[in-house]
Amino acid sequence: MSDVAEPVTVPAAEMGAGAALPIAKVLGQPYHELPQDLFIPPDALEVFLDTFEGPLDLLLYLIRRQQLDILNLPILQITAQYMEYVELMQGLNLELAAEYLLMAAWLAEIKSRLLLPKAPELEDEEEGEDPRVTLIRRLQEYERYKVGAEKVNELPRVEREIYIAAALPPDFGALKPLAPDVSLVELALYMQSVVKRATHFEHHQIRREQIPTRVRMAEILAMLTLGQTLRLEQVLRAEEGRMGVLVTFLALLELCKEQLIWILQAEPLGPIHFALAEQSEEGNHGAAH
Repeated sequence: MSDVAEPVTVPAAEMGAGAALPIAKVLGQPYHELPQDLFIPPDALEVFLDTFEGPLDLLLYLIRRQQLDILNLPILQITAQYMEYVELMQGLNLELAAEYLLMAAWLAEIKSRLLLPKAPELEDEEEGEDPRVTLIRRLQEYERYKVGAEKVNELPRVEREIYIAAALPPDFGALKPLAPDVSLVELALYMQSVVKRATHFEHHQIRREQIPTRVRMAEILAMLTLGQTLRLEQVLRAEEGRMGVLVTFLALLELCKEQLIWILQAEPLGPIHFALAEQSEEGNHGAAH
């Protein structure tokens, strides 16, 4: 066995009515006796117990855990569980408050009064008196306070669920002064300059090409034969409008760039003719062969 014991947990919630409590639990395995060769150094164990605010809180916890009726309190069962808890704390060398010991003595007195026979001279005086009445009354009163405290604790609380806004008002004195007054004439001149600048900007909408340039290039080549010239007006189509003129012109420029046609003009500002280039015709014949 290891010289140093592992941290153990001894929950008070596992106390039973008649079951013996283990002195420790190691990896879930309960131990009821200490091994003879076990050495536990000081502060080697971590003990965790349910905390209670007083003896009445402990009694109320035991009653709620067993789902018992306070008005019909089984004093023998509750006393046994309470004494197990007290003995457990004493066995762990924990200091008990005086009220815990006082409650233990009170429970022992009530238990003895219920178990021991009454003296003949006291039977008439105590006839019908239940020794549990005072304890039950105090438990009921404490339960009312505890339930009320729990409800109050559920309410939103400042600095916990609610935070008060602490924004400072703006300092209007630190604001920058307004711009100096501007005359109506200056505003008119400025507006005129803005409108004038706006006329220098143009915009247009880009649309998808309706007549592909490559298609028009093929159409022009199909219209030409070697030695034939055509005028620009002969390949234009009136129904195509401006877009047709633009596409036809771009197709002619592209064909000239690729050296497939020649563009001819006899004189400045004269009519423009175009003819099929010789190498283009030879290429077409070669492709045909």
